[in-house]
Amino acid sequence: MENFVENYWQLRISAIQERLKNNNFEAVVVQSAKEAAKFFMETLLPEIKPQSLSFGGSMTLGSTGLLDSLNEINGLKIISPNLPGISIEEKMELRRQGLLVDLYLTGTNAVTEDGVLVNLDMIGNRVGAITFGPKKVVVFVGRNKIVPDLEAAMWRIKDYSAPANAMRLDCKTPCVKTSECADCSSPGRICNSWTVTEKSFPKGRITVVLINEELGL
Repeated sequence: MENFVENYWQLRISAIQERLKNNNFEAVVVQSAKEAAKFFMETLLPEIKPQSLSFGGSMTLGSTGLLDSLNEINGLKIISPNLPGISIEEKMELRRQGLLVDLYLTGTNAVTEDGVLVNLDMIGNRVGAITFGPKKVVVFVGRNKIVPDLEAAMWRIKDYSAPANAMRLDCKTPCVKTSECADCSSPGRICNSWTVTEKSFPKGRITVVLINEELGL
C-alpha cells in the first residue's frame, strides 16, 4: 500500500471524529494547519457570526496564523490577553472578559480515542472557557494529541506537555531543569486545574478541528 502512514492517520482521525460527534461535539477533519485556518475563515466564522472573540494560549492555534487574519476583520471585537506593555492585573482582567465572548479559540492538551478532551491549566481561563462562558468554542487539535484513554492523557500531559511548556515559557519550576514532574509547589507552577470534557453541552457548542499534522505540545 502506498502512503500507508497517511492512510493510517486518516482512518484513525476519522474514527475519533465520529466518537466526538457521538459526544455532542461538532467535529471536522482537515489535513494541515493552513487548511484549518481556511475552513475556519470560510465556513465556521460565517456560520457563527461572532461580534466578540477571545483565545487561550495554544501553539496549535498559533500555527494556523488565524489570529493575524482575525485582527484584520472590521467590526470584530478581539479581547487579547497578550497585549504588550500591560500589567499582570490588566492581563487577568482581559482573561476574565474573554470568558463572556461570542467565540473562544483554543487548543487542547489531549483527546482520547473515545472522544474526550483533557486539559491542565495554570490560570484556568482556557479550561474555564471550554467548560462555560463563551457562546461557541473552537478547539484545534493536532494528531499528536491523540491518546488511548484518560490515564494516557494525564500521563502525557504531566510527563511531556507540562514540562515542555514550562521550558518554553521559562518558568521557575523543577521540571525545567529535570524534564520530570516533581508535583512542585513553585509559585510559577503551570499545573493547577484539570478538566475532562466528556461531552459538549449544549450539543454543538464546542467544535473540534482535528488536524492531520503534528502540532503543538
